[in-house]
Amino acid sequence: MSRLAGKVAVVTAAAQGIGRATAQAFAREGATVHATDINLEKLNELRDTKGLILSKLDVTNREEVAKFLAGIPRIDILFNCAGFVFNGTVLDTEEKDFDFSFNLNVKAMFFLTKAVIPKMLEHNGGSIINMSSIASSIKGAPNRCLYGATKAAVTGFTKGVAADFVSKGIRCNASALCPGTVDTPSLHQRMEATGDKEQAMKSFLSRQPAGRLGTPEEIANTVVFLASDEASFITGAEIKVDGGWSI
Repeated sequence: MSRLAGKVAVVTAAAQGIGRATAQAFAREGATVHATDINLEKLNELRDTKGLILSKLDVTNREEVAKFLAGIPRIDILFNCAGFVFNGTVLDTEEKDFDFSFNLNVKAMFFLTKAVIPKMLEHNGGSIINMSSIASSIKGAPNRCLYGATKAAVTGFTKGVAADFVSKGIRCNASALCPGTVDTPSLHQRMEATGDKEQAMKSFLSRQPAGRLGTPEEIANTVVFLASDEASFITGAEIKVDGGWSI
């Protein structure tokens, strides 16, 4: 039997990369998936995928989030995947960079989680999975000061939500992965931005004990597990999927 049969899921940043792979994996496992992204053109590439309902959504807009979720009476799974990787030291960081990163990586997660929990309570539980990172409270990474700060906030938020609702049947976990080691379109954009993509790729690979990049599908497999009843005794956890980088 499909692991998510009969469940309703919401996935943010579903147009590409980890969000896309997870939305597709949820659908394969039998869930009805509300796949959202700000990039509707890219999202529409999934229009023929069975089980997906596609919607344009700016997760940083509280009113837009509330309106979107109001149209979904039941939500069993929320995957907060949307995020942004700012590159640079604290000296390279401007206030606008700080505000944008925290708005997208943290406040948007707050908007969605706060709006979804009452729906989960109405149906006696649910699973929330937040995209965290190895580059947070787990490990420091060069040029990831601001990104790490936002993901440390995500980890703290996740544990707090888990503690508040563990007795109500709602689980909240963080799937942590090393930034820049999963083969996604955003990774390739960051490598190209260095001006030497080949050297950037070598640099990313050199810090991976596994000797290769991870795939979006490998992260999606972990998220499916956390969303499923197989993980019914797991909450407030940080699941590291990093190819051994944090060892």
